Amino acid sequence: MAVPYLSGVSHSPSRPRQLPSRPDDERTRRERIAALCVEGWRLWDRFDATTVERPFHPFVAADYDVVREALLPHPGEGRRFLEWGSATGVITIMADLLGYEAFGIELDGNLTTVAQELATQFDSGARFVTGSFLPAGYTWRSGNGDTRTGTLGQGRSGYQELGMPLDDFEVVFGYPWDGEIATMLDLMHRHGHEDALLLINSLSDGVVGYRSGRVVSPADWFPGRPSPG
Repeated sequence: MAVPYLSGVSHSPSRPRQLPSRPDDERTRRERIAALCVEGWRLWDRFDATTVERPFHPFVAADYDVVREALLPHPGEGRRFLEWGSATGVITIMADLLGYEAFGIELDGNLTTVAQELATQFDSGARFVTGSFLPAGYTWRSGNGDTRTGTLGQGRSGYQELGMPLDDFEVVFGYPWDGEIATMLDLMHRHGHEDALLLINSLSDGVVGYRSGRVVSPADWFPGRPSPG
């Protein structure tokens, strides 16, 4: 599906001012991420304004400001971060600016292009691929045998293009629709690393961390663990 109203992000007249790349100080990093959130909301407003002109699309912007406040106390230190359904790339780029080795998988190739342009705009090394974040051969089955995956579309697995399986990532972020959290937890249980942190953004609970299917408090997201070598 074409998304022409989001193309040419780097040429937008509302492009935020240029900030030094890879800032060393906390204040500058916060300024860059705040500017990224502003641009992300502008892109979402443009996307949402076309709702009446297009069929249903599962992209709904995460609460960028809530995610920002959740992630700021947890710099990446080189940990690998994956966003499921990265859309315009705001969360993935945010993770990159916080020091994560950040990747995003998005089923809509037009949104992948937007995310790549946004990464260039913010001098980010975040990497985006087009595909499904469901591994090849994965089948969801609920307790009552239901195999429907809600808005999670089917397509070629994005892990093939990344060249990395799901269990290569220490942190995975998702913003699911209602009813899809169980699928994401099952996906991490079956294909993620046993020590990986799954971050779920929900309207009611903000950002909740899970490890091995159990909720973990923000203080325990990275309990004294060294960054990967």
